[in-house]
Amino acid sequence: MQVFNPYLPNYEYIPDGEPHVFGDRLYVFGSHDRFNGEKFCMNDYVCWSAPVDNLKDWRYEGVIYKKTQDPTNPEGDKVMYAPDVAQGPDGRYYLYYGLADQYELNVAVCDTPAGAYEYVGYVVHPDGTPWGEKDTDFMPFDPGILVDDDGRIHLYAGQGPMRVNEVAKNREDRFRDSAYYVELEPDMKTIKRGPIRLLPNCGESEGTGFEGHEFFEANSIRKFNGKYYFIYSSVQGHELVYSTSDRPDGGFRYGGTLHSNGDIGIGGPGTATFGSRTAKHIKAYIGNNHGSIVEVKGHYYIFGHRHTNRIQFSRQGVAEEIFMDANGDFAQAEMTSCGLNGGPLEGIGTYPTAICCNLMSKDGAGFSHYLALTEDHPYLTQDGVDRESDPDQHIANLRDGAMAAFKYFDFETHTPAKISVKVRGCAAGALKVFDAEKDGNLLAEIPVEIDAKDWTVAEAPICAQGAKTALFFRYEGKGALDVYSFTLEA
Repeated sequence: MQVFNPYLPNYEYIPDGEPHVFGDRLYVFGSHDRFNGEKFCMNDYVCWSAPVDNLKDWRYEGVIYKKTQDPTNPEGDKVMYAPDVAQGPDGRYYLYYGLADQYELNVAVCDTPAGAYEYVGYVVHPDGTPWGEKDTDFMPFDPGILVDDDGRIHLYAGQGPMRVNEVAKNREDRFRDSAYYVELEPDMKTIKRGPIRLLPNCGESEGTGFEGHEFFEANSIRKFNGKYYFIYSSVQGHELVYSTSDRPDGGFRYGGTLHSNGDIGIGGPGTATFGSRTAKHIKAYIGNNHGSIVEVKGHYYIFGHRHTNRIQFSRQGVAEEIFMDANGDFAQAEMTSCGLNGGPLEGIGTYPTAICCNLMSKDGAGFSHYLALTEDHPYLTQDGVDRESDPDQHIANLRDGAMAAFKYFDFETHTPAKISVKVRGCAAGALKVFDAEKDGNLLAEIPVEIDAKDWTVAEAPICAQGAKTALFFRYEGKGALDVYSFTLEA
């Protein structure tokens, strides 16, 4: 058995993943996008889990909470944003979430990690006022929850401005202030202490170490080896970063980048500018990011998400092993196709192109929601409808110079002699396969001469070696090409 990125089936769109080990299983809680959705988080919460001994074996736990279960949302017209879950002092499991267009933070509870949660109320101040409703409150967005070793309950929430000129000046924008901390009573709902502001915003970070990576959203909290790790999405949007402290309620110091859904910081080609925004060295189409770290049997993994379908509303969870040094610091994880596999993929077999980890046009990649404005860029999409069991997810619109990368394969244990691709479209040229993004060895050249709406197969010899080898597919020619899968044969 192998596992890829995305680590869940290709019909599943679960971003904002919060991974937690409860008992002998790893559970991932997240919001729930819809394929080709019109806005974020349109579906009900579902859960997936895997045994801690085998992170390749993911199991669907079903719907764990519906939008209509919230008494303020009986019609289900308000989406539920990113949640988090913790086990309370009473042994029950508490789910925290926010509804669109509301300021409050909601709580649901269940006897098991992935059973059917039931609504129990708001997070409230000691006087019973919901957090978010007082004139001095900022909206508690994107909750992160930690029940500490000593039984104290730490809750984090909030959102910051992405630019200096977005500093809040009225009620509608007041939630854009910072990350906030509160300590909860054992009832998991009532604020015992706080709110306490945690991090500097844009325009006030000079000299703090947070410059250029100020807090934006996606509050998440972890504790490793006695140190608190506050993980969040920075003002860059595409990246998950972390800060550390010896205490849960402040003193956080910037640590670095954990994950970028454009592999920015790993290296790559050129600079892309879309609209008024510019980013350098983008190797995949970027948008917001949200996730966290989990420790499983002495190994650490970072969970984030990628963007598909030329929009920001169809996001899929991805995960990578990430490494901590002796000082407790993490190095940024590279995006790969093998993710939680525990090593490179087998050098023989059929692989869907949906597992590509880098994707770009000849001019590079950029911000995912600008793709609809141009025909020049490739993208991930599917033929099936939302949550169909076989959605045919694939790469669409490969044009001259476009590249898709798949990392990594073991061509030492199994060495292929032939590669075939399942393609469609109107194209005349070749798919060239290299082992590196730039100045790589040419491993195969697959002629492509098609004018077909149905999938067809093209093939060629391949010469690939090495225990950890990447495959970079670059199309050179006329027209546009969709690629469904590729097969490596001995």
